[in-house]
Amino acid sequence: MFGKLVSDLMIKPGNSPVFDKPENYDLDYEDVEFKTSDGVTLRGWLIKGGKDKVVIQSHFGVQCSRAGYTPQGKGMIKMWKQDITFLRHAKYLQEQGYSILMYDMRNHGDSNQGTNPWISWGSEEAKDVIAAVDFITQHAEYNHALIGLLSICMGAVASTYAYGMGEDGLRKYSNIRAMVAVQPLHYREFVKAFGMPRFLANAGDKISYKRLGIDLNTKTFLPDVKNISVPTLVVQNSNDPWTDLDFVQKYYDDLQVEKDLMMLDLSKDRAAAYDYLGTSPQALVDFFDRYL
Repeated sequence: MFGKLVSDLMIKPGNSPVFDKPENYDLDYEDVEFKTSDGVTLRGWLIKGGKDKVVIQSHFGVQCSRAGYTPQGKGMIKMWKQDITFLRHAKYLQEQGYSILMYDMRNHGDSNQGTNPWISWGSEEAKDVIAAVDFITQHAEYNHALIGLLSICMGAVASTYAYGMGEDGLRKYSNIRAMVAVQPLHYREFVKAFGMPRFLANAGDKISYKRLGIDLNTKTFLPDVKNISVPTLVVQNSNDPWTDLDFVQKYYDDLQVEKDLMMLDLSKDRAAAYDYLGTSPQALVDFFDRYL
């Protein structure tokens, strides 16, 4: 019983509604859908700004969608007390001349169930990042655009895995020019920082292994960091209680490209950095403007 509850908390989809919409911000957009290499249909918004530069947003996992995070329906334990709407920073990026592809990863939001119905913390979702880049690369209006990746938490992990996929991965796309990796997080470090008793974590791990076929404690994206081939900004709240800052430092140190590390002094909440994206979007623009 305890194992199922813990596993559900960590990898069960279905708690990531698309609670906001671009028309609330007077944004010109179109609803889009595209397929991954393994046949999963993903859905999102293509917010229309300039046609020469596009930011592709990949959101964080389990409780998030392209729209962001809402505490509605999250029960007793809430990551943040208010909605975190990603359309705030999308609005700002659009005003600075960017188009933005905001999509739901598999098993999230309005996208379809994956070939595995559970959330894998980035390894399966890497195919979604590649599909999003491929969609823009082949789009009639944006196929000459330069691309920046805004990869948030599990989105950053998925993007990193996607850079490690050789000829099938992100390294083949010369139109990707920069990435912002917001709070990359490994499952093992999260569970450790979360303070979950070991017997509960072990029980959850056993159920998750049966569901996913991988051990989330040993499966890691760190070996793929060296394969990232574009300038990368790593963003991290230094007061984040749910991660190991040494792990984030290791991620940054392993990057073999032009790089910056933005350590934020925010409240002691993991979600504070996600909210920061909407309250201080100029930092995103400044970095993308350097390379796109």
